[in-house]
Amino acid sequence: MLRLALKMLLGDRAKYIMLVGGLTFSALLMTQQMAVFTGLVSWTTSHMRNMRASIWVVEHRVEQVNETKALRDTDVNRVRSVSTVDYAVPLFQGVLKARAADGSDKQIQLIGLHAGTLKGRPTVMVEGGDEGLERLRIANNVVVDVLASKRLAAGLGRPLQIGDTFEINDREARVVGICKTEPHFFGYPYVFTSYDQALQYAPRQRKMLSMILAEPKEGHTAVEVAQQISDETGLRAYTVPEFEKATVDWVWKNTGIPVSFLTTIILGFVVGVAVAGQTFYSFVLENLKHLGALKAMGAGNGLISAMLFVQAMTVGLIGYGMGVGLTAVFGFMVRPIGQPPFLISIETLVGTLFSILVICSLAALFGILKVARLEPAVVFRG
Repeated sequence: MLRLALKMLLGDRAKYIMLVGGLTFSALLMTQQMAVFTGLVSWTTSHMRNMRASIWVVEHRVEQVNETKALRDTDVNRVRSVSTVDYAVPLFQGVLKARAADGSDKQIQLIGLHAGTLKGRPTVMVEGGDEGLERLRIANNVVVDVLASKRLAAGLGRPLQIGDTFEINDREARVVGICKTEPHFFGYPYVFTSYDQALQYAPRQRKMLSMILAEPKEGHTAVEVAQQISDETGLRAYTVPEFEKATVDWVWKNTGIPVSFLTTIILGFVVGVAVAGQTFYSFVLENLKHLGALKAMGAGNGLISAMLFVQAMTVGLIGYGMGVGLTAVFGFMVRPIGQPPFLISIETLVGTLFSILVICSLAALFGILKVARLEPAVVFRG
């Protein structure tokens, strides 16, 4: 009987194509929007993956990693004085203007690393390697990421290379390495230098320290040490998972990004319900006599409901597969460009599959309710 149900479904090509097409569009819209949203959210926490540390110590009012409220220089020693801290180093981060080869100004994310340890240094070097990182201790030397090497080369005709120079706040910066980083939430390219050199590039102000990177002593967890730092210094210490969660929560509470994407995702779900429900209901109406004949021959409502459910789930799984496939094609197309952010997670795939199955279940329910009220005698009416 289930094979007969599939033959009935495939026999009406127009309805079959319309059902698959509607569910494909619904799956594509939900998966693509969720993948872009997930990618965008991942950009908000890229700082912590570009500058790795177990504990991030910030001013007590800081709520997310892209926010900077300056600390006092003495705060580094206060954190170091905590008994469970292995070491703590200063970090400068700020958005500055750099002058490109054609004279135009470009905004950059300048990162100043502790010269002794280079804690927070980029992990993937494209050019220059470890030697380039070691040369950051020399005055005016910087490591730029791939995006910066392109943006700051405007008018040069090629990306920046090792040995090229540009200006940051009218001070010379010499490229000694090129690294690969994850994109910044605001789209700024990364430029790394030593902490002391970053203070020379940045406009002077009373407090220049942005953050403190710390590591726990052996035998102590990051959560335990972060809590102790907060208790003893009055500063705010985050572990990486805590800072990521705080940043994502801040995006949800203070931006319209989640609402915008969720609206589109819900729209995709509604379109799927509308198209699949209406089309499947129309399909059932056109096959009422056949279904009535099956009931007249002894088929119960349970068996016929199972047939309709199999039909709905079949088109749902096909539509889901095609929608996810088209989303993957979209992802491969935008990958070389880097825009928009795109990240398909297992949660996204499972969520879309669940949504499509719900849509198909609702569509099947419309037909099942109609069949449940069907009189077998309808097959004998003219």
